[in-house]
Amino acid sequence: MNDMSINLVNVIFGMKVRQSRTEADLTLTEFAEQCELSPSYVTDIEKGRKYPRADKIMRMAEVLNKEYDEMVSIKLPPSLTYLESTLSSAILRRFPFEEFGFEPGDLVTMLTREPDKASALLHAVLDIGRRYDLQEEEFLRAALRSYQEMNENYSQELEDAALAFTAEFANIYHLTSDPPLPLTTLRTILEQEYHYEIDESTIGENEHLAGFRCVFVPGKQPKLHVNSHLTSTQIKFLLAREIGYQYLQLKERSLTSTPNEINSFQQILNDFRAAYFGGALLMPRAGMLADLQRVFAMTTWDPQPFLDLLTRYDVTPEMLFYRFSELIPEFFGIKFHFLRFHKVEDEYKLYKQLNMNRLPIPSGIGLDEHYCRRWLSVRLLEDFPVGNGDASLRVGVQMSEFVESQEKFLCIGFSRPLHMMPDVASSVIVGFRVDAELSNIIRFANDPTIPQVLINETCERCRLTAEQCQDRAAPPLILQAEERAREIKLALNQLTG
Repeated sequence: MNDMSINLVNVIFGMKVRQSRTEADLTLTEFAEQCELSPSYVTDIEKGRKYPRADKIMRMAEVLNKEYDEMVSIKLPPSLTYLESTLSSAILRRFPFEEFGFEPGDLVTMLTREPDKASALLHAVLDIGRRYDLQEEEFLRAALRSYQEMNENYSQELEDAALAFTAEFANIYHLTSDPPLPLTTLRTILEQEYHYEIDESTIGENEHLAGFRCVFVPGKQPKLHVNSHLTSTQIKFLLAREIGYQYLQLKERSLTSTPNEINSFQQILNDFRAAYFGGALLMPRAGMLADLQRVFAMTTWDPQPFLDLLTRYDVTPEMLFYRFSELIPEFFGIKFHFLRFHKVEDEYKLYKQLNMNRLPIPSGIGLDEHYCRRWLSVRLLEDFPVGNGDASLRVGVQMSEFVESQEKFLCIGFSRPLHMMPDVASSVIVGFRVDAELSNIIRFANDPTIPQVLINETCERCRLTAEQCQDRAAPPLILQAEERAREIKLALNQLTG
């Protein structure tokens, strides 16, 4: 699969043909017959896939009663002046339309139906991105999140691949479905099967590279530089993901973790696929589903079984909960969200999310607001004793209810200092939408000892009074502005009504 490729000349010509044909009140078949072309070829032209030879263009111009030069010119009317810059935008050209069932021709169809409006709409979308400093890589990451959420973050293909890999190499490397998978086994597979050289001394000692977890150097003998400051648990995931790149034959990929640059959607999609494979290898589906069944069968909340899963699979809280996000929606039918927050000094930052519950999470300009301090993600980070390693691991649970919508979510979370940045605290939570079926699946959801907490999006949007909430970090300025706007509208309606 390749990223969407827009040939601007083809698109503009196809748009002109379709628009002129429509104005001439000719069906595609009628037009094709008069031009002595096949309907499928005309379709390819109109969708920007093909550009005809000069003799065919002359015949098309004759049928449409247009001048040849007018048809082939890429000069556009003033109302479409934004079209060229919009279609040439790097963001639009790299957006993975194919993954969402679109192709360049669909843009042409939209543009030829209402060219003025469509051109203005596309330009407005890109202009909004520029105004809020939306970088291309953020746009592509957002596209990946949408792709994951659209598929409920589950891939049967990758689950099957992890199972096939285990079966293929079971006898050679003594692989079993019983966790944990030894680090030495993963290292041996990379070295013997894929001829890797693994270096754990170089980047950790380089001040410019010490922030990377690993750096991959392709070649006849691939080299993987692993940061020596990582835990063995973190290294295991990196090696399992690296096996995923090789076993799935994923060529276009990030060379660093975390990626220092994103060049295409294919790159981050392959990174996602390799990471999914790695997680499925470390936490096999059958065993994880059985463990989830046991945990969900508890009638009262107990954090210990969740802590036990970290030990059983030898994974970090983020790895565990991310694996939850792949399996729970698919096999338990529960609406789900995954949030990871970082706290640096007194600032809270949403670092990663999968929002299959459509939570009202502020982004863009909302990043300047203060996240509700009652979210479990934030509460687990308050007064956090950073610098103590995994001894600072916290576990929490709460039943969150949004003030405005009254939607409820059962939230479970971990927090701990980041191993490579001990002054940064990180929390990861999973949330389940509360409906009539939830307590039948997660039995402890009805435990009365679980704290019941009213929450909102941000302090700036919250109607809870100071007496109702002592956790407010900022006044409700946006809420007050919205109320003033409603009062103005009411006054105008009374005056004009």
